[in-house]
Amino acid sequence: MATCWDFFSDPKNLSKITPQSMGFIVRTELPDKMYEGLMIEYTVRPMLGIPMNWITEIKTVKNHSFFVDEQRKGPYRIWHHEHHFKEVDGGVEMTDIVSYELPLGFLGRLMHPILVKNKLKEIFDYRRQKVDELFIATPISNKV
Repeated sequence: MATCWDFFSDPKNLSKITPQSMGFIVRTELPDKMYEGLMIEYTVRPMLGIPMNWITEIKTVKNHSFFVDEQRKGPYRIWHHEHHFKEVDGGVEMTDIVSYELPLGFLGRLMHPILVKNKLKEIFDYRRQKVDELFIATPISNKV
């Protein structure tokens, strides 16, 4: 649990689990450990290479259990992301809970299934793959 928590509580590691296609660039100097109130500014290029500035705040941290980040400025009307960690037999179970709302009312809701939903799935699928590569010592194979 400690190794996993140490990795995720170091904000410098966010770039290691973000797809290169996102053009993720951190704009602020980052500490080695996150803390409540930490503001992180970065640029992302999620669609068509168009840069977007994003500022998130680490709202809540409970060591070895969970942390929450919320958007302060960025592409979403609302962004609330909970990261939960639970020790289980043989490892750590991680759960992301993301609550968000797009801007532009009806137009935002219209664009959700066309652009946003699939892009978020792609990002979180990539993160799962990278976390598996970083933390699973022996790859798991499915045999039929």
